[in-house]
Amino acid sequence: MPKLSVCIEMFWTDLPFDERIRRTSAAGYSAYEFWGWRAKDLDAIRAATAETGLAVAGFAIDPGFALTAPGNEDVMTQAAIDVAPVAHSLNCKSLIVTTGNEIAGESWEITRRRVVRKLKAMSAVAADNGLRICLEPLNPFVDHKHYWLTTMAQAGDIVEEVDSPGLGILYDLYHQQLTEGKLIDNLHRHLHQIGHIHTAGVPGRHELLGSENDYAALFRAIDASGYDGYVGLEFRPTIGEEAALAQTLGLLSD
Repeated sequence: MPKLSVCIEMFWTDLPFDERIRRTSAAGYSAYEFWGWRAKDLDAIRAATAETGLAVAGFAIDPGFALTAPGNEDVMTQAAIDVAPVAHSLNCKSLIVTTGNEIAGESWEITRRRVVRKLKAMSAVAADNGLRICLEPLNPFVDHKHYWLTTMAQAGDIVEEVDSPGLGILYDLYHQQLTEGKLIDNLHRHLHQIGHIHTAGVPGRHELLGSENDYAALFRAIDASGYDGYVGLEFRPTIGEEAALAQTLGLLSD
């Protein structure tokens, strides 16, 4: 059975993050995740995490969407240094990084070389701290126009070149269905590189049930693959948070 994590950025959005953690626990889940960390009340998050006993499946490196930008190599290396003690304080081993958008007038290969340079430095820091950065392709059609990294093959090639235990892929089944499909094929092709998985219904980025992605089948495929990381629920509920989370748990037994 896949280990599910609730992305609390998209649930109970009118509540403080520590209360969202408590709601996640009350809904029967054992892990949560979030996006950027610098603007969060980390003391409250740590307290709620200790109180509930939930695991922190992952969170994002700040600044996000900055790997493609020219001239900030030191900033991104420092971002990896700064996040390490925060991750340790939350007993979290996985971090999320996004690339940013295409650079106007710049070739793919020039941008790629810059991204690889930054990730080599960042993943070395992560590996030294027992952490793994997960590089996320996103769809450029609906949610992230002009985003640079869009396919699993592109991400896999970068991870292969960086060649560090501190770097893997975040496989987002919502984004990749919109971009390229082949969800189960890519799961098996890149299994050795995948450090985290995200889910949401297609289209709309809402509940999993009723999606054109057959999540009951996808969960079975993930389980059968031997993947032992977390599967994050990164969707906006339309039927209420508790109902959406109960509905998702039902997919595990389908």
